[in-house]
Amino acid sequence: MYALLLTATLTLLGFSPAALAASGGELDLTRHFAGYFALILFILAYVLVMAEEFTHLRKSKPMVLAAGVIWAIIAWVYEQHGMAAAAEHAVRHNILEYAELLLFLLVAMTYINSLEERLVFAALRSWLIRRGFSLRLLFWITGTLAFLISPVADNLTTALLMCAVVLAVGGGNKRFVSLACINIVVGANAGGAFSPFGDITTLMVWQKGMVTFWQFFDLFVPALINFLVPAVIMHFAVPKGMPQVADERVVMRRGARRIMLLFLLTIVTAVSFHNFLDLPPMLGMMTGLAYLQFFGFYLKKTYDRRRCSRGEADAENRYGAPMPFDVFNKVSRAEWDTLLFFYGVVLCVGGLGFIGYLTLASHVMYLDWGSTTANVVVGLLSSIVDNIPIMFAVLSMHPDMAHGQWLLVTLTAGVGGSLLSIGSAAGVALMGQARGAYTFFSHLKWTPAVALGYAASIVAHMMINRALF
Repeated sequence: MYALLLTATLTLLGFSPAALAASGGELDLTRHFAGYFALILFILAYVLVMAEEFTHLRKSKPMVLAAGVIWAIIAWVYEQHGMAAAAEHAVRHNILEYAELLLFLLVAMTYINSLEERLVFAALRSWLIRRGFSLRLLFWITGTLAFLISPVADNLTTALLMCAVVLAVGGGNKRFVSLACINIVVGANAGGAFSPFGDITTLMVWQKGMVTFWQFFDLFVPALINFLVPAVIMHFAVPKGMPQVADERVVMRRGARRIMLLFLLTIVTAVSFHNFLDLPPMLGMMTGLAYLQFFGFYLKKTYDRRRCSRGEADAENRYGAPMPFDVFNKVSRAEWDTLLFFYGVVLCVGGLGFIGYLTLASHVMYLDWGSTTANVVVGLLSSIVDNIPIMFAVLSMHPDMAHGQWLLVTLTAGVGGSLLSIGSAAGVALMGQARGAYTFFSHLKWTPAVALGYAASIVAHMMINRALF
């Protein structure tokens, strides 16, 4: 019904309902009703994604629906022109891109879930709580750890872990919690920007071959500046008091350290497959999943409750998780809403690109504006719209630009989300975890400081890596 209504409206407005001539085996549908319908549908779906906090509708649902409808209408138009095979080939190409990222992320999430189940993060949190650090020192410790952990663990997991520490020691001090959460969000996003494992956007850039594994570390200093500038400014607003120390002790479960080593070995395998064998990193990650599967089998077969230490037994009673290790439970606990949302994004953006809209956007941004301006704007947009569809759109445009510009857009898309609390998954999650203390407006108050760090990181990159431009 909506499709027919939109078609009639556009026809009355003078838009031609016929596709333009085929070029290179593809139809230009940018001025066809199918193109307008797909664009409007994507916008409506993304409005629902942005309203998730208020509607409590999981973000994957509208995106998955939009992806199916967009490609259905594209296929229908191509069928009318006797070119059904072209649409089928295009959608299969998009599905292949998604499959590589899905399997990579699934392995990474499984390892993170395994470390969480083995109480690695809980042990780190309890250690920090028992140290008796001052609020200001804790502000710096949690922010720095967020910056250092997020390149390996994703920025969302890192932010949630550090926020749990902040709430445990200073939950009654809203001012401290608010400032510490802002610092954690900025640190986690900045840390994830200089590693292919730190964020989905950096992973996409790496898997596309735009930036090699070691070249990401050219962004370390700019990312560090992005974190330090607002942290130094906010430092003077952090209360000077001492928090109440809790005597919580958590003992990691059997095999935790060996799983950490296996995770490191998995990362080495993925990098080696990509750098030395020219194979997709996903293949190395799946091989690393086999490491965990075999070790999980060993843990399960050698498990004996009577051999548990007192600390392990206490941990089992406190956290309620079974001691025998089952790797498939960890796979099932992956962030499936995020993975399905990513599917919707890849298919939707891929469909809009096949229609021809990304070519138009690329011409305006990277030819009319220039690469530097366009890449800075990408970062600003990521503070409002999720950086995943933005980065996937840039990669789909495939603009012809220098290596330094690819590093710049990787940096801005990663750290631009820190400008607003809704600009990154870490910020959205912490608004829920620290509800009442860390809010959209408490973050907005310090947006000028975060923006100063954003600008300083861009200047630092253009100065330090000027030979790459």
